[in-house]
Order: sequence, then C-alpha cells, then structure tokens
Amino acid sequence: MFFHIVLERNMQLHPRHFGPHLRDKLVSKLIKDVEGTCSGRHGFVVAITGVEEIGKGLIREGTGYVTFPVKYQCVVFRPFKGEILEAVVTMVNKMGFFAEAGPVQIFVSNHVKIQKESEVRLKVIGTRVDATEIFCIGTIKDDFLGVISDPGAAV
Repeated sequence: MFFHIVLERNMQLHPRHFGPHLRDKLVSKLIKDVEGTCSGRHGFVVAITGVEEIGKGLIREGTGYVTFPVKYQCVVFRPFKGEILEAVVTMVNKMGFFAEAGPVQIFVSNHVKIQKESEVRLKVIGTRVDATEIFCIGTIKDDFLGVISDPGAAV
C-alpha cells in the first residue's frame, strides 16, 4: 500500500531564482510539482521525505532556463490486488457504489443497501494502471468485509 522509494526528475528553473537560496527554490518547486500526482508505474506521490542529490544544471539554449536532475525520496500509495482497504462511499448507483481510499477511487458491485458517506472495509480484486491514474475494482463479499459505520444509523 505505502512504499518509501527513490525517484528522479528533471527540474527547470528560471534564472531569477539563482542565488544563495537556489536549493530551497528547487526543493519547493519539486514539492509543488510532484506531491499529489499519480504515476501509473509508482502510484500516488503522498509526500516528499528528502532530497538525495541535485545534479549539475544544464542551460537550455534560447530560454535561459536551467535543467537540474534531482534525486529524491518519497512516500507513494499503490493498491494491489488482494489488499484490504477501508474506504468512504462517495456515490451509489444501481450497479454498485464508488468509494475512496485516500487518492484512489474503487468501484464495488453490490447487492446490499449502502448509502453515501458510509465507511466500508473492502478487498481490491483488480487494478488497472493508466499513465496518470490507477483504477480499482473491489468486493465486500468476504469474511470481515462490509459496512464499518453508517451515517444514517441511529446513535
């Protein structure tokens, strides 16, 4: 589900940012550009935990921008087939319901009454990886799976 990995990215920086705080500018731009994005290969980038190395910059002809290779550590979220997740129901229709577990949306075909904002425990039975998204299909038809809390139930 969560992994701590090392990734690399080429960052472009305008010359006006050059000076004593160059590293800080690169790191803040990296965080802004990368956190919250999804790579089909690695998953959703949750947080950048550190910058390992910033390489020597290469000047791009005609623009003045400089490209820096940056190697950084980050925490990523990637669901796998067979994984048990707790999720919140976001939409219910005739075919089943959609639930969100963090940044991933999961469709569950069901035959029980579930309403929006219910919390469910489900099992991922399939994933499809796109270039910028991960799609999952889940089930609640297994032992210890189903509704955890129901917002419409009496307290």
